[in-house]
Amino acid sequence: MRAFADLLDRLIYTRSRNAKLRLIGDYLKSAPDPDRGWAMAALTGDLDLPGVKPAIIRAMVDERVDPVLFRLSRDFVGDTAETVALIWPEPLTPPPQSDPLTLAAVVDRLMTLSRSEAPAVLATMLDRLEADERYALLKLATGALRVGVSARLAKTALAEAFGIPVDAVEEVWHGLKPPYAELFDWAEGRAAQPSAANVPVFRPFMLAHPLEETQVSLADYAAEWKWDGIRVQLVHVAGQTRLYSRAGDDITHSFPEVAAAFATPGVLDGELLVKGEFQGGEAASFNALQQRLGRKQVSAKMLADYPAFVRLYDILFDGAEDLREQPWTDRRARLEAFVGRLDPDRFDISAVIDAADFAALEEIRAGARDAAIEGVMLKRRDSAYITGRRVGLWYKWKRDPLTADCVLMYAQRGSGKRSSFYSDYTFGAWTPEGELLPVGKAYFGFTDEELKWLDRYVRNHTVARFGPVRETDKTLVLEVAFDSIHESKRHKSGLAMRFPRIARIRNDKPASEADTIETLRRLAT
Repeated sequence: MRAFADLLDRLIYTRSRNAKLRLIGDYLKSAPDPDRGWAMAALTGDLDLPGVKPAIIRAMVDERVDPVLFRLSRDFVGDTAETVALIWPEPLTPPPQSDPLTLAAVVDRLMTLSRSEAPAVLATMLDRLEADERYALLKLATGALRVGVSARLAKTALAEAFGIPVDAVEEVWHGLKPPYAELFDWAEGRAAQPSAANVPVFRPFMLAHPLEETQVSLADYAAEWKWDGIRVQLVHVAGQTRLYSRAGDDITHSFPEVAAAFATPGVLDGELLVKGEFQGGEAASFNALQQRLGRKQVSAKMLADYPAFVRLYDILFDGAEDLREQPWTDRRARLEAFVGRLDPDRFDISAVIDAADFAALEEIRAGARDAAIEGVMLKRRDSAYITGRRVGLWYKWKRDPLTADCVLMYAQRGSGKRSSFYSDYTFGAWTPEGELLPVGKAYFGFTDEELKWLDRYVRNHTVARFGPVRETDKTLVLEVAFDSIHESKRHKSGLAMRFPRIARIRNDKPASEADTIETLRRLAT
């Protein structure tokens, strides 16, 4: 655990991407198997230890530390793992001398734990470790490292450390299981590259850069609508079908009707949507799709009320033929031929927007605020399907956000680097009776200087405390930008914002002039 704890500690305090790559690479080259494999699983989010949950940790620490002291400390520190690591008392009886705990030994033991066994086993481990190792253990156990490392960056570090292409690592990654013995055998030249043939694995998506001030020529770029669902990948290989989310999570069980309808060998990229009766079977808003997300079992009523389908964007494989190196125009022709073999109730194709030039496209985009349209995609006609974001190939041009003036109601400390700041803000709008009801929560959109100003404001205008949450005096107006707003039965206001962010601090505007629930309801889709 010592080497892994040192790695996490250094990553937390390192901002440079290249420095992080070197830190991870040095660890992977020096750590033994299977420790380094489990470390990669933790850094990429592929490690699941179901026996350890945050509630177990809180109950466990309550037995060793005054609960009031722990909660006050947790409120000050802002992170449970860090608080427990620092406040955990030395055992009254020193543990017997034994070999240092290794990362592999910790993972092996935690993987076999039941929830009833977890507190005692975890406490014994904490007794044997120093504070930074305790922090690493708790972060590992709960799957919440938050050290500023994405899965892609961790894979890039591995690739650079061993001199292999990162795209080749991505290609085989989802066909392997931790601790990735075959991957390290290949990386160190002891074996051939693992194969993903005949396995329905996930291939990383091609992503787009935001289109900001740049204008592009429609002679070089094709335009499609950017639909407001969730990006998915459909894979049918060797008689097996899988449906993957953008993060590579298997969501087949949540959309069984879509998976059952895809039995043609190939790999497709598209947007998962729900049909809306009010739009004649066209795509409904994201709010309708949200009723289906995250469900382990889907009832017949849910299937009938929220029928899912996929609007296809691209084709990666046609049967066993890999099309990713072909230009977009050729892949588009193959996709149009492929979709003709699919069930039209479950699959259609995202149409290319007919616009004479960029100015005409801008006018078309400005007039579109359909419930399921998020903006426009611009794809270079000669672009191969390349993993990740490459400048100049694909752009996303989102529709302009909606805005509303809302009143700050509550604030809560953030996590990680923001654990010392009140950075999560709940805001509301007025009812006709003059009551404020929450309509959203945002924790980004502001600058570092604005965050410091807001933090001071919260501390100086607190009127009540509820654990880590502070209630403010409801005098500060925030201009909130959001992509859309929907009717919601789960919220007291009856509304839910999609992707809200703080656009501006309106300390020049009286709270009484903020927007009303009715104003926001008229924007609902």
